[in-house]
Amino acid sequence: MDTIRQTKLTVNIANVKHNINEIKRYVGDKVEIMPVIKARGYGTGISTLVSLFTDLKINILAVAVVDEGIALRERGYKGEILVLNQPLKEEIDKILEYELSSSICIKEYLIELNNKARINNKVVKVHLEIETGMGRTGINENEINDFIKIIKASSAIKLNGIYTHFSSADVDLEYTEEQISKFEKMKSTIEKDINIKYIHACNTAGIINFKKAHYNLVRPGISIYGHLPDKSLKGKLNLLPTTTLKTKVSFIHEVEAGQSLSYSRSFVAERTTKVAVIPIGYADGIMRMYKGEVLIKGKRSKILGVINMDSTMVDITDIKNVEVGEDVYIWDNINIMLEEVAEKCNTINYEILSRLAPRVVKEFLKFD
Repeated sequence: MDTIRQTKLTVNIANVKHNINEIKRYVGDKVEIMPVIKARGYGTGISTLVSLFTDLKINILAVAVVDEGIALRERGYKGEILVLNQPLKEEIDKILEYELSSSICIKEYLIELNNKARINNKVVKVHLEIETGMGRTGINENEINDFIKIIKASSAIKLNGIYTHFSSADVDLEYTEEQISKFEKMKSTIEKDINIKYIHACNTAGIINFKKAHYNLVRPGISIYGHLPDKSLKGKLNLLPTTTLKTKVSFIHEVEAGQSLSYSRSFVAERTTKVAVIPIGYADGIMRMYKGEVLIKGKRSKILGVINMDSTMVDITDIKNVEVGEDVYIWDNINIMLEEVAEKCNTINYEILSRLAPRVVKEFLKFD
């Protein structure tokens, strides 16, 4: 079905390519790139563009869940797809059917995965997650020998990678150094028994701050989309923002002083106020708490009251000649940055971008 909705996230694919190539330049020829395109490509929709990764000669992609990996296979991606989150036993059949690589940190799951793969005459690639201080998933040092024993005895399992995840590579360098030391120790133990293709630890912050931990594979996420996890990293990579979020004015009216707007009368006019209604709300991913501004005719327009599920009201009293159908930018990453929106919502750029709803139309601009 052709989409006609005018609330759109426009994604500049040329800038996505630039960012990936910039990361490649930064890490050098001996390190591969595994783009993290979970959550529909952090909300951008680029996970649908398999040809993009093929053109960039990306041999391995990372997703969070099995369904995301299946979608990539169905769109024709032939390279390795790593499911980062520890899957459930119920997902093993699909992992085998779609030839996905599985993260592992549970012995019982590993044994079941081997048994089912053997029955189906398949060999499944796995990446063993090492816990070094994220406190989420992964195996501890006292479990390594048990996992090595199981893997070596599992004819249908190929240990294709080991990895860890840095919790604070942007803001706590000392703690990250401790994580690297723990990983190095456990990596050495595993490598005595098993030859491993991929060793990876670095997210975007790790890529920038810890070159010694690049190993032979890195996992850029937010940087692919032109953003950084922390202001302290600014200037280290020449990244270009890739998105603009735009809608159009759908209605204009005027309220007198004392009149209220929105639910719970969350705005009461102190003067005669000209109001534009725009068809975007919290069901599209814009947080209800957002009290920022939008851009109309190159000028900032303040959001009035609380954001509704499907619409938002903004003040255009001091902006001349605004008409129904006028373009409205939630962010253009020039005058209003994604980071500004995130800061005013007391959150991070990751959340604002990745929570955009599927009904926000994704428009891809290609300048090749």
